[in-house]
Amino acid sequence: MVAEKAFSQLRRGTLEYCVLALLQDDERYGFELVKALGRVDGLVTTEGTLYPLLARLRREGLVDTVWRESEAGPPRRYYRSTAAGTAALAAFIVDWERFRTSVDSVLGLGRDR
Repeated sequence: MVAEKAFSQLRRGTLEYCVLALLQDDERYGFELVKALGRVDGLVTTEGTLYPLLARLRREGLVDTVWRESEAGPPRRYYRSTAAGTAALAAFIVDWERFRTSVDSVLGLGRDR
């Protein structure tokens, strides 16, 4: 189905910003992010997708990490947004709003409907 392929591409292109948004107010460990994304329709992802994304965000300086002991098992790596991550998310939000408005306009889904 064409729509499913397009939706998959949209999800892939926005997932990193959804992760940055989840890390804005609080640090989280990887599986906690998987669960949070899974609660949102259309954003279900796996650890196999998320951990490479987090590693890339870390290399790019958009997130920092810290290891913490866990009461429920081995230590966990917690992720938090950096100032660069916050700036990247803010820039994405501006672009996303412009993009969404443009697509809505072309599709005849203006805000006055």
